[in-house]
Amino acid sequence: MRYDGESPGGILAPPAVRRDGADLFLARLGSPDRPPIKADDVAVVVAHPDDESIGCGAQLERMEDAAVVVVTDGAPRNRVDANGLVSAESYAERRHRELALALALGGIPEAWLVRFGIPDQEAAHHLLDITHRLNALFARRATRVVLTHAYEGGHPDHDAVAFAVHAAARLRRLRGQSIAIVEMPYYAEGPSGRMLQRFSPDPACPELAVRIAGRERTVKARMFAAHRTQQRTLAQFALDVERFRRAPAWDFRLLPNGGRLLYEKQDWGMTGERWLALARDALKQLDLDGTP
Repeated sequence: MRYDGESPGGILAPPAVRRDGADLFLARLGSPDRPPIKADDVAVVVAHPDDESIGCGAQLERMEDAAVVVVTDGAPRNRVDANGLVSAESYAERRHRELALALALGGIPEAWLVRFGIPDQEAAHHLLDITHRLNALFARRATRVVLTHAYEGGHPDHDAVAFAVHAAARLRRLRGQSIAIVEMPYYAEGPSGRMLQRFSPDPACPELAVRIAGRERTVKARMFAAHRTQQRTLAQFALDVERFRRAPAWDFRLLPNGGRLLYEKQDWGMTGERWLALARDALKQLDLDGTP
């Protein structure tokens, strides 16, 4: 992602923002002209196969040379939602084939895909490993912008990936590499029930809502359809909008979303107390347990 001069519309980014490029990247995403974005220094880091399609499926083909990192294999070891497949391994392979097809439909060659292969629902137990692997990848690719999950208390894998991206970015910052983080909302516990594809308001981090129509909507719908095993889940998500914002400086020593955790209502083996213990221990071992 290389930018010179002004952002679209002639609006100059503030100097402090221009250094990390987040606002300019968001401006390009939101441009009505839909220009291609040179993105050899951009990484899309998501938890599960299909999260890429939900979060930014309509934008992927615009991001030339971006890395797409999928942290888990999408196959819970308790075989929940295994669609009748006989093993977690066969389910994981099925989900990989679906992911490869969805990315191809979105204009992303499989060569740009990086898979970590962490078991689904277990990312929070691998925070150090994920952080170190992202740290190495960000260094190798000279990454400057990362699109990833909001820290929202919806799924523990989502929060684990948000943790690892922010931790890896802090480690790179200690080495002089500035990385801007742009986040995408998925689902969270709202004041009156489940909240889909919505951010909890933060005046300091306004959202960009990109409306999806025409060919872009068709492409996104085809990407959704490629994830055949996930149709019940994907039916909940809108095809006509994708939301982004500069990520706040999350404090992972605290619970997200004011402590309202959707995953405590699910059989995903995670509680707020357990999450905090894992996150705080990882921060300590990474020597990042101070304030953000």
